[in-house]
Amino acid sequence: MLMDKVLTEKEQIVLEKLIMLFVIDKMEIPLTEDSILDICSVKNVWIKNYMDCKAIIHDLVDSKLLYKIGDESEGRELFNLTYEGRECLSNLYRRIPLATREEISAYLQANRLNVKSSQEYSATYSKNDDGSYNVELKIYEPLITKPMFVLNIKAPSRQAANEAIHKWKANAPSIYELIYEKLINID
Repeated sequence: MLMDKVLTEKEQIVLEKLIMLFVIDKMEIPLTEDSILDICSVKNVWIKNYMDCKAIIHDLVDSKLLYKIGDESEGRELFNLTYEGRECLSNLYRRIPLATREEISAYLQANRLNVKSSQEYSATYSKNDDGSYNVELKIYEPLITKPMFVLNIKAPSRQAANEAIHKWKANAPSIYELIYEKLINID
């Protein structure tokens, strides 16, 4: 009877790094750390431990298999494969089981647009001293780390802040278009 090979801890770490490279390669766009964590460790269990997933991102950057676009002070960081990362993946991708590669490919094909839009439209809130909430709504261009549009609004309650965030994620393009057309005269 054939049994699945049990991986050593070192082999498991190598496999998880290859899986992350494979995910980023298949997405075909740079990804935020949150998107990588969400894809690899939250919505799927290709990398089982969330904290290991975070560490792998930075290990791959330190190993020069991933590069970072921007930094946290600019608003967000994006990660993409380096030439060395692509070479590594092309030489070693067969170490990722075929069923896992197929599962990743199917998931990314079905969710690519959702991941892309979640990176382009950002929304956060913070509580003010007076009990109201400041809601910050942003739009990013795909390869740019600084937001191209930022809107700050004050919400009277946490529920209102959450509602604004939900509506922003559903309507950001049309809201931006309306504001742009009202403010910028294009002739």
